[in-house]
Amino acid sequence: MTPPDTLRPVFTETFPPTMDAGVLYISIPYRTCGHLCCCGCGHEVVTPLSPAQWSLTYDGENVSLTPSIGNWSLPCQSHYWIRNGRVRWSRRYSVAEIDQNRERDRRLLGQDTENPRPGPLVRLLSRLPYRRQ
Repeated sequence: MTPPDTLRPVFTETFPPTMDAGVLYISIPYRTCGHLCCCGCGHEVVTPLSPAQWSLTYDGENVSLTPSIGNWSLPCQSHYWIRNGRVRWSRRYSVAEIDQNRERDRRLLGQDTENPRPGPLVRLLSRLPYRRQ
């Protein structure tokens, strides 16, 4: 599989049984994004949207995810950013840096669980016009 250099957003309630390369699936109801690893290895990558994990920015055409995607548990250990729909490669992390990053993530997730608040995706969508049907 050829690694994509861009990801096209597709808003869906649930992810398809088989994801397509070059697509970032976004589930608002489940506050989750999913895509195939951008290195081309074919592994599925899931990014939960929450203040302690990833946040999504959608400009009406392209998406960005923050922070970077570090696939430390995959054999490829790829590391990249998704910025305005484009894949931006980052440097490889050492084993020590991966361990530090995982510890920080656990700490942030624990803080978020203790003090829940609306996530960045909810705040973004709350600014959009809403039509009740």
